[in-house]
Amino acid sequence: MSTQESTPTVLVLGATGFVGRHVCATFAADGYRVVAVARTPVEGLAAHRFVSFDLARTPAEETARLLEDERIDVVVNSIGSIWGAPPEEMAERCTAPTRRLLDALALTSRRPRLVQLGSVLEYGSPPATAYGQAKLAATEAVLAAGARGEVDALVLRIANAAGPGTPDVSLLGQVGARLREAAARGESAVVELAPLRAHRDYIDVRDVAEAVLAAARTTATGHVIGIGRGEAVPVRSLVDGLIEVSGVPARIVEQEAPATSRSTDDWIQVDTEPARTVLGWQPHRSLEVALRAFWEESGGAAAHSRAVEDAR
Repeated sequence: MSTQESTPTVLVLGATGFVGRHVCATFAADGYRVVAVARTPVEGLAAHRFVSFDLARTPAEETARLLEDERIDVVVNSIGSIWGAPPEEMAERCTAPTRRLLDALALTSRRPRLVQLGSVLEYGSPPATAYGQAKLAATEAVLAAGARGEVDALVLRIANAAGPGTPDVSLLGQVGARLREAAARGESAVVELAPLRAHRDYIDVRDVAEAVLAAARTTATGHVIGIGRGEAVPVRSLVDGLIEVSGVPARIVEQEAPATSRSTDDWIQVDTEPARTVLGWQPHRSLEVALRAFWEESGGAAAHSRAVEDAR
């Protein structure tokens, strides 16, 4: 038996995204052969086999052939973690690729295990955002395919993630960018944001990747499991925490918001018991660790150190 045949292989869709890159690294560290799939490669995926592939525009038969040829044991679908896409594009970008993947999985003889990455924004009747609605439709498609016996799958609904590689378009990414700019100039930062009234469940992205690995290992199917720290944290405290970690003097300016009713997702907290009982998983990194890793990985710490040295 060849090494490739004896080594479990995971195919990560959306491998160049924030979560996808950490999933690739975590599975590789656990001994998996990783096939990273996205439309275009990025730096940092050189250690994995990369396949340029557009799932949304590829016939199911061709996708099934890729799964067979690569002898895939696990598929992680992290496509659809969209930051800032227009509402009218959400269904095409979040739901359609999952349905095409399910069509392909139904054609395979190996029937790899599927770990579908959803979002806590799927909760609500209906979900409050177009993104949540599109992700919920993808989850429902996976569960329906599982009920028909066409796929062996679990769905993980992911809370807000932070840590190395946090996207610039996210709240913490925006704050980090302003802090880095100020640090490079040796100045104080002024960060203008929308009102920071929400409470969110935030989790280190590396803990998320380890939850995905746990989901791949278990034999449980048909479950929807929340992945978070199990606590709703004031978003303002996270912003203040990042400023403290950075060491950059900063002033937060919360801009006036329109006089509208509070959103139903102002408070999000994950029930972590299913993750413990079904996956045998729980997070172990603190939010301070996540914030510090983000700041250091983004180059902010180096920029601040240079500015301090230049001021001496």
